[in-house]
Amino acid sequence: MLNIIASTHIAPADTLTVNGERLMQMMTDVGAIGALPNGGVRRLAFSPEDRECRQLVRSWMAAAGMTVTIDAAGNMIGRYAGRFPQAPALATGSHLDTVPNAGIYDGTYGVLAGVEVARTLHDQGIRPDHPIEVIVFADEERTMIGSKAMAGKANLEPSFYEHPHYEPIDMGVNFIGGDWAQLPSAKRDTDGLAAFVELHVEQGPVLEAAGNPMGLVTGIVGQRRYLIAIDGTASHAGTTPMPMRQDALVAASQIILAVNRLGNKTGDGYGEQVATVGAMQLSPNVANTIPGRVEMTLDIRDLSNQRLDAMVAELEAEMDAIATQTQTQIHIKPQLRNEPVPVNSHIYNAIAQVCDELKLPAQSLPSRASHDAQIIASITDMGMIFVPSQDGISHSETEYTTPEHCIQGANILLHTLLKLDQHYRCPEYLPAIRTESKV
Repeated sequence: MLNIIASTHIAPADTLTVNGERLMQMMTDVGAIGALPNGGVRRLAFSPEDRECRQLVRSWMAAAGMTVTIDAAGNMIGRYAGRFPQAPALATGSHLDTVPNAGIYDGTYGVLAGVEVARTLHDQGIRPDHPIEVIVFADEERTMIGSKAMAGKANLEPSFYEHPHYEPIDMGVNFIGGDWAQLPSAKRDTDGLAAFVELHVEQGPVLEAAGNPMGLVTGIVGQRRYLIAIDGTASHAGTTPMPMRQDALVAASQIILAVNRLGNKTGDGYGEQVATVGAMQLSPNVANTIPGRVEMTLDIRDLSNQRLDAMVAELEAEMDAIATQTQTQIHIKPQLRNEPVPVNSHIYNAIAQVCDELKLPAQSLPSRASHDAQIIASITDMGMIFVPSQDGISHSETEYTTPEHCIQGANILLHTLLKLDQHYRCPEYLPAIRTESKV
């Protein structure tokens, strides 16, 4: 029987480490589920591969001394008991589902690092004061139904999530062990989670370019998405004189350049924003006809709602001028709005302190991709740790993070959770901790 010790007596960060070989073997084993001939992975949410992967990870959770449950939304939760069962949990995790042609790191790394942290504590006989949970969120890549349901933000109508390439979401949730009919029961009380820390590959080039092995995430950016429609006049490309044209594509081109200028704007707090036109449709899309209509998307992201508002206002002013110059009509319609979420300062500082103790250079940066942590931040304190992505590539079979960085990130997660275990205290069990710590 293991000799369980209190977290107050844990070895320092430079001596207590995860089993890196075991972690990387788990990454390899999970990567084989849904493997593609090109070296990528296809493990769509609610697919047989998704369920098979979950079953394998569940067995590892059990080996780490965790109890495993699946809530109504299909979130799989491994719980490593703390010395004080009534204490709120310190949670980590991510997702196991992938895009159609993925690498093996996105999401999966955060889950398996969490499992390895729990297994390390179990192997060493260490019992923190708080329970530690590793959460596998359902369908992160498409609907984020798992984290939304846990935060009480899910739409309860299955048809809201319908997509021509997927089965109905209620059937999918039930297939992986959830219960759509009881979806509201997946909501977690705010007093049941002390904090949530997500470890993730950066999915961008910043850390590698700077030569820093670790990322201190400052927050998850807000995302605005719009549909821009430009109406001109379709006419013969050979017989319509240039000064008499109302070319929708010419107007669209000027808008794209304006978007690019906004994305590169600096000063007055600017410099971290991004702005992208990612999709476009022309009509009639014929070689010898002047385009009469263009529809295109706009995606802008920043940590500040104020800057996002200012960017949209500036672009709208430029579009008014472009419409006048090109004799076209331009309309912009909102499609998506995700609010920016800053990380909790205590968690950020704990991560920074651990990086310093482990002598790992770290860099502050925002997360410009959405994560389950962005949703969970509405019900508990949230923080994120990034490790580098080679060449900044993600959502691709060439996605890669070195084993060294994977293991370093897992060690940072381990010691961050242990620091937070000492930071968070509840009046209901604080006297018990003080009494037991003297024994």
